Amino acid sequence: MAMTDVLSAEDIKKAVGAFSAAESFNYKKFFEMVGLKKKSPEDVKKVFHILDKDRSGFIEEEELKFVLKGFTPEGRDLSDKETKALLAAGDKDGDGKIGAEEFATLVAES
Repeated sequence: MAMTDVLSAEDIKKAVGAFSAAESFNYKKFFEMVGLKKKSPEDVKKVFHILDKDRSGFIEEEELKFVLKGFTPEGRDLSDKETKALLAAGDKDGDGKIGAEEFATLVAES
């Protein structure tokens, strides 16, 4: 499954482009711009599984660094600071990774 099966290619391009500058990533604005906030819980779960590259059932810190590339190959890597901030926001149980439910909560909060 591709990200464009769930989200509009145009919305993805705009959202990723809006955060192309280093240290500019804001997950709340990004999830809203990309259209994820308006999606059903099933669609949010589909996006989670696309971002979970190693199919572990979690999005680990290493996968978070490439979250924008998960939406489009043109996306930049997040900085270490941005990656740690995103992990801190999403990791509700403190296990160092983001599960599907935590991801859904992260999207809903934005």
